[in-house]
Amino acid sequence: MRARWRCASTSASARGAVLPARSARLQGLGFLLLTTIGWGVHWPVLRLIVSELPPFSFRAVSCIAGACFAFSIAALAGERLRVPRGQWRTLLISTTLNLTSFMAFSTLAVRYLGASEAVIVVYTFPLWATLLSWPLLGERLTLPRMAALVLGLGGGVVLMAHGASAAPAGYRPLLGAACGLSSAVLFALGAVLTKRRPLLMPPIAAVAWQVGLATIPLAIVALTETPDWAAVDLPGWLGCLYSCTIPLVLCYVTWFRALRLLPASTASIGSLLVPVIGVFAAAASLGEPLGLRQIAALGLTVGGVALAALTR
Repeated sequence: MRARWRCASTSASARGAVLPARSARLQGLGFLLLTTIGWGVHWPVLRLIVSELPPFSFRAVSCIAGACFAFSIAALAGERLRVPRGQWRTLLISTTLNLTSFMAFSTLAVRYLGASEAVIVVYTFPLWATLLSWPLLGERLTLPRMAALVLGLGGGVVLMAHGASAAPAGYRPLLGAACGLSSAVLFALGAVLTKRRPLLMPPIAAVAWQVGLATIPLAIVALTETPDWAAVDLPGWLGCLYSCTIPLVLCYVTWFRALRLLPASTASIGSLLVPVIGVFAAAASLGEPLGLRQIAALGLTVGGVALAALTR
């Protein structure tokens, strides 16, 4: 009788463990979906804003507003805002690679390429992370990972080949592709270094500090620009409001939450939705072309990133 009771108790506890696990997975997928939608929609919004404002002026102002917003959320959440001792070096490296360089180069990429093409090039960063993980983390560069790198770079080649054949403004697509690749490589380096030496801070407070510190170099460069804030129309102001709250702060919150509830591989694969949403959102809202070239580049890049994410 006692053995039967123990078996029944064990079975009941196992069923109870399955239900919370399923619930956590569903919650994680929900947070991941919110993240990819917020980041994907931001690309055509960014294209709209940089057509009315100089890129660094916009980024500097959005970072100031975003930092204030993030610090407020962190304080309301009861997170410790002070940077722990010994974490400043890691914080500065993460800020420089994951935010400052990413925002600067990705914004220039959108300005020169357009939203649909820029998002394809920038989101080759998982491929570069795979390549950089070999010397920095000791992860072996296997044949599937090499194939993923070739596929992903194929998307950029399709776009850059078009830019090289365009005249007389062929340098603009090439410059945009170079900025997009720079953004992707530096962000990938930041991701690898963060994995090697993680930032030991609460997630919202960590985002707030990084956004705030990223403001400094962006504001210095912005001093060379002459923005006409009075010329910004209502859609532009709404885009600025969206940019400094949803993709810059809230999407990072949902992203960190998704990473806690889901396996890292699942979250990485889910991020592939960002360029897909960005391309189609730009076509729907800005009327950007969605032809064979864009679809081919998108397919190559997404296929390569998916292969890299699925490869152990």
